Amino acid sequence: MTDQFVLAIHGGAGTPPKGALDPARAPAYHDALRRALIAGRDILADGGSALDSVTAAVVELENDPLFNAGRGAVFTAAGTHEMDAAIMDGRDRRAGAVAGICGPKNPILAARAVMERSPHVMLAGPGALKFCRTQGLDFAPAEYFRTEARWHALQEVLRGQGENDESRRHGTVGAVARDRAGNLAAATSTGGMTAKAPGRVGDSPVIGAGTYADNATCAVSATGHGEFFIRHAAAHEVAARLAHAGQSVEKAAAAVIAALSAAGGTGGIVAVDHNGAIALPFSTPGMYRGYARDDGVVHTAIFDEAYRSS
Repeated sequence: MTDQFVLAIHGGAGTPPKGALDPARAPAYHDALRRALIAGRDILADGGSALDSVTAAVVELENDPLFNAGRGAVFTAAGTHEMDAAIMDGRDRRAGAVAGICGPKNPILAARAVMERSPHVMLAGPGALKFCRTQGLDFAPAEYFRTEARWHALQEVLRGQGENDESRRHGTVGAVARDRAGNLAAATSTGGMTAKAPGRVGDSPVIGAGTYADNATCAVSATGHGEFFIRHAAAHEVAARLAHAGQSVEKAAAAVIAALSAAGGTGGIVAVDHNGAIALPFSTPGMYRGYARDDGVVHTAIFDEAYRSS
């Protein structure tokens, strides 16, 4: 597969149980995943980089209010938005991340700016916002990120309802890719958990926990209960299993998800290895996900089901 590309994405493992998702809404999720896959796939098809591909895919997902990232971010317990994002280039393991921000229209572009235009890996809070302004990133008012569905979800949690609803704990978007040159990249973006404590940072912007890429092994983007993914260094653990145990990416990703489940943490992973093999395991009722290869076909799925292809 020396000149073949692949892109895999997720819109979060935070899905309602299969029977609880309104069938009328499912097509909207499939369409949104398809748009993101096409945005990233077309870059790869034109000979573009894995880094540009995952960036474009995640921007599309951040722009869609269906997902808990960017425009559709959930609310903290204080009724505010705090978004996190990270990106990593497998060629040299450069990485950039932002945490606890609200303002930049696309947090993943903020993370990429940190990687490419600063000497740092992660910037958080007011300092991150100041940096984003100096870099000329597009900002949006707080109202842009608000959706009534997310506000309603916050009110329910504050009333003690739906606290165990995984769709309110695991919302994240992410992408991993291998380009024609064999380079890997990963990107992840999230609004966090509904009613989270202000200042809480999950795994998405933590390199090696929710995001990781190394050309020698694989690229990984995670979604789930962030505290568990951080404690288990989940994304890096997938890569370590390839490097040191000789496992396939499918076996490694599944083993990490199983270990997290045994510890009490649920979620999912999308990963691609240096040969272009992909893995998309999850331990939740479903995970919004999809992939595309250089045959041009786009595949999307939500639950444990056959992929829709187009």
